[in-house]
Amino acid sequence: MTSQTTIDATGKGGGASGDPSHPAAAGGLRGHPWFTLITVAVGVMMVALDGTIVAIANPAIQDDLHASLADVQWITNAYFLALAVSLITAGKLGDRFGHRQTFLIGVTGFAAASGAIGLSSSIGVVVAFRVFQGLFGALLMPAALGLLRATFPAEKLNMAIGIWGMVIGASTAGGPILGGVLVEHVNWQSVFFINVPVGALALILGLVILLDHRAENAPRSFDIGGIVLLSGSMFCLVWALIKAPEWGWGDGKTWLFIGASAVGFAAFSFWETRVREPLLPLAMFRSVPLSAGVVLMVLMAIAFMGGLFFVTFYLQNVHGMSPVDAGLHLLPLTGMMIVGSPLAGAMITKVGPRIPLAGGMACTAVAMYGISTLETDTGSGVMSLWFALLGLGLAPVMVGATEVIVGNAPMELSGVAGGLQQAAMQIGGSLGTAVLGAVMASKVDSDLAGNWADAGLPKLTPEQLHQASEAVRVGVPPVPQGTPEPVAAKIAGVAHDTFISGMSLASLVAAGVAAVAVLVALLTKRGVNAEAGAGVGHI
Repeated sequence: MTSQTTIDATGKGGGASGDPSHPAAAGGLRGHPWFTLITVAVGVMMVALDGTIVAIANPAIQDDLHASLADVQWITNAYFLALAVSLITAGKLGDRFGHRQTFLIGVTGFAAASGAIGLSSSIGVVVAFRVFQGLFGALLMPAALGLLRATFPAEKLNMAIGIWGMVIGASTAGGPILGGVLVEHVNWQSVFFINVPVGALALILGLVILLDHRAENAPRSFDIGGIVLLSGSMFCLVWALIKAPEWGWGDGKTWLFIGASAVGFAAFSFWETRVREPLLPLAMFRSVPLSAGVVLMVLMAIAFMGGLFFVTFYLQNVHGMSPVDAGLHLLPLTGMMIVGSPLAGAMITKVGPRIPLAGGMACTAVAMYGISTLETDTGSGVMSLWFALLGLGLAPVMVGATEVIVGNAPMELSGVAGGLQQAAMQIGGSLGTAVLGAVMASKVDSDLAGNWADAGLPKLTPEQLHQASEAVRVGVPPVPQGTPEPVAAKIAGVAHDTFISGMSLASLVAAGVAAVAVLVALLTKRGVNAEAGAGVGHI
């Protein structure tokens, strides 16, 4: 399936070319590739930053609004569910109505929802507007990739995606640092209010700079049945992954939702073969590189997000760091992603994605193995080494897998491809947290009682042991109030040693997932439809 666009044989028809050297592109702001990149980067930065900055504000929100722990968990879960469920549909909206429009609506709605959260005085209102944040964020993210795909010529697309990935990496890692500063020195509302000026800037830049590119054979109708089936299936899957740590993997409710998700995906696949303009054309997956790119993105997210989930507990609860200090200790990871992403883009342009992707996942596997060797007294230098190697491995994967997915999709489905890339990453992150969390919980439950007895501590009742295990899974010593200092120190030692054993096993599993991803990376190749991106007709 090839894209039918308004470009001619030289790639310079249909208006301004995506080539920065073309006079129509270089002579003004509107449609200029590099200014387009700056514009979408501002919007993407807002969403990526929000993904981690809010977690720092949750305790302050809980205290100020007198919320329960379950209420606070919904602040995260509501956003994630809305985002993950809507991404592919949002990408289709961009393909149908133009990525410029969906991007502008996305940044405006996201900023407005953020401001409304800052003005909220009840937890219910906060959760409601977090849902709107997720929906508008889903509009924004695929549109950003669609705009880059349509604006940049093939030889510069990887560099653009590299810078795009750099912004996401830096924003995600910088969230805890900025969030800690704002909560500590201003208030929790400022964590949300900061999105308002950023969104306003992205909106102004978008109105002035962005050019609406649309393929000639862009979709003209909506697959309502497909939207309902895919959204329902995604909801059941994500909900099962979110609730599995609470319900347990052996609980019937967990498997009920997983089963419902499987049935829903099967029904969706059948439905897509029966409609004239499907939401997600299954013919896309006949492209082995595109399918491999999706699988690779899922595996990368499992290893990275699932593994890194426990590293934050390790830094804060075992080493006693503040959120800001923990964020600073992760700067080697951030720094290598910032430096490595554009370099990876340039390398992929020269040699193709296969070698950089395989090498990146190999580095990720080694880094996760290194993280599995961390102890309670490991110094900052050793931690920094493994964090830096992890960033170095992730950079080419973020860039290369994105290009493989988006570049191997037809131009008229670039939004769907962008939504697919983001959905794969969100599902992988959720799956990694759930599965590696189960590995951690199993190891802690297995070792805690023995370690407790070996330390000569008083025997716990089954209920006390269960409560202690839940605390130890996040590295928190279950020290009752009024416990003598020597006994408290023993409990802390047992808790930290048991947590380390669980984190080590979870990290080894993450390393194994990354090793499997090396083999998947060998199936990728350069996007065969990337050439269609530059010079697509504009409206």
